[in-house]
Amino acid sequence: MGSLLLANEAIALGAFESGVKVISSYPGTPSTEITENAAKYDSIYTEWAPNEKVALEVAIGACFSGVRSMCCMKHVGLNVAADPLFTLSYTGVNAGLVVVVADDPGMHSSQNEQDSRYYALSSHIPMLEPSDSSEARDFVKIAYEISEKYDTPVIIRLTTRIAHSRSFVEPKERDEILNKTYKKDVSKFVMMPAMARLRHLFVEKRENDLSRDISLFNINSTLMRSHKLGIVCSGAVYQYVVEASDASVFKLGMIYPIDFESVKTFASKVEELIVVEELEPFIEKELLSNGIKCHGKELFGRQGEFCVSYIRRKLEGIIEEEKSGNKIIPRPPVMCAGCPHRSVFYAIKKLKLKVSGDIGCYALGALEPLSAVDLCVCMGASIGMAHGFDKGNTGEAENMVAVIGDSTFLHSGINSLINSIYNNGTSTIVILDNSITAMTGHQDNPSTGKTIKGDLGHKIDLYSLCLACGAGSVRIVDSYNIQEVISALKEEVSKKCVSVIIARRPCALLNKKYPPAFYIGENKCKYCKQCLAIGCPAIENLGNSVRINRELCVGCGVCTQMCKFGAIISEDR
Repeated sequence: MGSLLLANEAIALGAFESGVKVISSYPGTPSTEITENAAKYDSIYTEWAPNEKVALEVAIGACFSGVRSMCCMKHVGLNVAADPLFTLSYTGVNAGLVVVVADDPGMHSSQNEQDSRYYALSSHIPMLEPSDSSEARDFVKIAYEISEKYDTPVIIRLTTRIAHSRSFVEPKERDEILNKTYKKDVSKFVMMPAMARLRHLFVEKRENDLSRDISLFNINSTLMRSHKLGIVCSGAVYQYVVEASDASVFKLGMIYPIDFESVKTFASKVEELIVVEELEPFIEKELLSNGIKCHGKELFGRQGEFCVSYIRRKLEGIIEEEKSGNKIIPRPPVMCAGCPHRSVFYAIKKLKLKVSGDIGCYALGALEPLSAVDLCVCMGASIGMAHGFDKGNTGEAENMVAVIGDSTFLHSGINSLINSIYNNGTSTIVILDNSITAMTGHQDNPSTGKTIKGDLGHKIDLYSLCLACGAGSVRIVDSYNIQEVISALKEEVSKKCVSVIIARRPCALLNKKYPPAFYIGENKCKYCKQCLAIGCPAIENLGNSVRINRELCVGCGVCTQMCKFGAIISEDR
């Protein structure tokens, strides 16, 4: 029987049914659930790699060895994996290889809104985009067929709305695919200039062949309704367009290369052709460059995520936004009650240090009342930026620390640490070690010592690793002990070497057996509001007094260090 599946679950099901044997990925919203669900199939070897580049290289090795493989990531992760991706386009594959990338229009959980379709264009790799969970499963199977028939990796692009929405999927039997035989072929698998020049000619021919043959895969579809207006779209936008308009619709399942002949046929049946697509005018430019008269981006813009009402208004020429009588009050994200990052940021703010931040839950340290993060760009950048401030010799690096999580440090922080040490830097790095990859849903990483299936692996010792890299000073502190953190920061910032503070406490959500909660003793609170300075959501300001919400309190005790009057008392007393 079929069931309602997230598209991410459907991708995992499609991998299983397609006989995939190796999946290596790095977690990143909105792609994480693909690999988590794939790990439930014993016939698929799955792993979390330290970063997306490593993950794709593992998948490449597996496909060269002769087994079907997959690599999954979010859009910014594709930047990290771009180095092997572009050369993989030249080598082609042995067994099939599919790269799944999840874009995030609207930036629900991302630091930018890049459009991964341009990676398909610039790397000359075919890209498919499903519009629901059923297509997500089906497109995986088609992708492997294309991969092996045309000797190419294939990219499947999801967006947040597709990745995290459910639709009906009917499961099928797993195809038991025979392993391909690996045969040494230097001209194909070793990319030096002489070989690459020849393979580039192959890539051009492959792309021409694919463009000619797209219609054979029945991956695009046409919905004829109105001869006045035709719309070209793909992915989640297709679902919106069908509901928002009575226009005829050409849905692109393969968005690169585009089946221009079929689009031309469709265009000839309508008076006006509009392209509706989120983010950049990728499809529109491709159609215009191939002589297909169309427009659309001047109506819809290049930013944000679409919805049915937005598309309907734009197609009807309504400029003003609809006004709602009920204004929804936004709830800003905050670090959880008991989060070990909170007390570290409080200590940093108390010392008036500047913070070069990174990507993780701890980026929330930029918000009030902590307001303790000054810079944040991308995964692993905090250490490099702090080193840049140091070498800028402007005096701005004084009293600066780089803050990075344990998973992010292993993802892309190690090289930056080595760079700072090698080039005689004087940065202080704080590794916020909460023993998990928390932001994407508590995935294990090399510092936890557990694999994606929960099996024991080799646990990387961050302390020993930093010493081995050559850090002049490495020390471990208890994140919950504010005075210990303050003392460590004072000492390490003053040192003329690269120093590392490992602030260690597990994520508060990992352990559900919390100590007794705290409460405010009767007639003890002086309403000095000092406990509110750490921004714990369990501590509530009532206007003339403070209350601790026992449903939220996890008993970390950090607030007791803030109160000078002993008003915060543990329930175990």
